[in-house]
Amino acid sequence: MDTGSSSQEPVLDYSQLSKIYLQDMRREKYEADFKQRTGELVAEIERTAPNLKALDQYDALQRKENEVTEKFEAARKEEREISDRYNTVKQRRYELFMEAFDHISKGIDKIYKQLTKSHTHPLGGTAYLNLENEDEPFLHGIKYTAMPPTKRFRDMEQLSSGEKTVAALALLFAIHSFRPSPFFILDEVDAALDNLNVAKVAGFIGSKSCGCVAGEQGSNGECGFQSIVISLKDSFYDKAEALVGVYRDSERSCSRTLTFDLTKYREA
Repeated sequence: MDTGSSSQEPVLDYSQLSKIYLQDMRREKYEADFKQRTGELVAEIERTAPNLKALDQYDALQRKENEVTEKFEAARKEEREISDRYNTVKQRRYELFMEAFDHISKGIDKIYKQLTKSHTHPLGGTAYLNLENEDEPFLHGIKYTAMPPTKRFRDMEQLSSGEKTVAALALLFAIHSFRPSPFFILDEVDAALDNLNVAKVAGFIGSKSCGCVAGEQGSNGECGFQSIVISLKDSFYDKAEALVGVYRDSERSCSRTLTFDLTKYREA
């Protein structure tokens, strides 16, 4: 057996086959080629054929896009309206706050001077307010500074309890002057005050009473107020118009009150 020519391709001789068999072989080959070509053409036609549902899908997508666009525009319009309302409220809040702050900051020094002045210090002390952030006052605080007579500038924490009380009362009366209420209830505000400062506070409250203010009311249109003061110091309540005492009734196990009108005993 000669294997030297095994690498060569075999040569087939179809000349000995019958013509009918050769025709069948050619027919099968043509059919296979035809089917292959037909499949390729069909595949190419399917690739290039238009999608008849594309128009319906496009219309559906366009309607969905319009709905989303309308919702977006409505949401953006609502956001603008809410933002405008918020900015309006924010601006109004700022204006109301600054109106109150300007009034209080202008009046607090005058009130503090009235509470601290004396024969030896006729000018009294100095008090003022400062905003830590003037553009956005609600983001930061308010600095309150009070300097009693003959005292240099110092933090509020370094003042004595009596000086802090007088400063707090000045701020309270300044706030009240912006939107006056019918009356005050002061519960032992004079506990930390000496007799001199008690007299000053009592004198100030008396000068702001309805009767005194009505008698001295001028072009400023200032309104007085009534004060209900709870105090244990006679130097305070002896300047009142009336006294109200509360005591316990042991027999009835209840509290009772006594009233005394001091206006009849005022010095002429």
